[in-house]
Amino acid sequence: MIENIRDKTAIVGIGVVDFSTNMGRTEWYTASQSIKLAAEDAGLKLEEIDALVKNKDDGPDPSYMQKGLGIDNLLYHSETKYGASAMLDAVLAVASGAANYAVYYQTAHRASGPPKSLSEYRVARELKDDMLDLVRYDFYSPFGLIDPPGFVAMNARRYMYAYRTSPQEWGWVPVVLSENAARNRKSVFCKKPVTLNDYLISKMVVDPIRQMDCAPKVDGAVAIIVTTAERAKKLKQKPAIISSVAMGAAPEGQMHTSYGRKNIAELPEMANMAKELFRVAGVKPKHIKAAILDDAFIPYVPMQLEALGFCKKGEGAAFCAGGDRIRVGGDLPLNTSGGAMAEGKFDTARIIEAVRQIRGTSPNQVKNADFVLATSGAGGPADGLILRRS
Repeated sequence: MIENIRDKTAIVGIGVVDFSTNMGRTEWYTASQSIKLAAEDAGLKLEEIDALVKNKDDGPDPSYMQKGLGIDNLLYHSETKYGASAMLDAVLAVASGAANYAVYYQTAHRASGPPKSLSEYRVARELKDDMLDLVRYDFYSPFGLIDPPGFVAMNARRYMYAYRTSPQEWGWVPVVLSENAARNRKSVFCKKPVTLNDYLISKMVVDPIRQMDCAPKVDGAVAIIVTTAERAKKLKQKPAIISSVAMGAAPEGQMHTSYGRKNIAELPEMANMAKELFRVAGVKPKHIKAAILDDAFIPYVPMQLEALGFCKKGEGAAFCAGGDRIRVGGDLPLNTSGGAMAEGKFDTARIIEAVRQIRGTSPNQVKNADFVLATSGAGGPADGLILRRS
């Protein structure tokens, strides 16, 4: 049973090559550096690593990383499609005994690397990637839906209509995140707080999606080391115990474009994932002290709050309004590093911030952060994890 993984593994090392808009290095180099930093953080030698997992689209193949890092024997390696789903691979590899020390790494040069200035549709065609998935664009592109902001705008508009929400409410998310980012010395994008008015007058991309609703592209590299909770006791860092990792899907689902559903103002994949996530962890939403949510598109943040059970359907935007409930010291502090306002779109960075909250080293530390949740995949196949203090 999957609940057997509860509290059996821990994150013991994290490595981050500082985010930027132009790394000036190859993805192989930055991936290698992040793994070396994670090993140093954990107090491990590189040759002790025996498993490598990654997202399919982000970074060099594990076999190349093994050669470059000098790992003698790779007992386990895998590639998955989305966010924290690779964490599940790492956890299962360690919990099952298939590996002792598993590294989940992600490196991507989305800001400086090709292709530039292309729509998602054109990018997919250029790269010959997921050709079957391209069929859906035949139904959208003639009407001007060629990029994720347009896809999400349809869902956001329906969310406004169904629950009488507005950007004046969810606009408090970037306001609070900018405050967090301004206190994060590693922030790449937002150096000072913005106001609600700043948000409302920011460039309209696809109504109601504004520029501040969209996570900027960034170059970065991150590595996370997972081992058993028992081994973690003997290592250098305070372990972040992995209470649960889960994934979720739902019928009629597509990435951001699940328009065939009866209600496109909700995130059923996230809701399904949340049920499993909390069941395996043996905790409830009320136990979570901080949530590091997928903020690639801001309207998905209140929708996630609803799907995860932090509030009722239609109440997510009101939960965020005014900002007090989602600030540090509030009911549920969100994205305490500043999220995409600080670091751009980088899924694994959310796990890093969750670990820092558990360790007590976040730039915006939450008091008594005993349980911290992180998600990715809002608007499509969803995944998440819950970490706890040892």
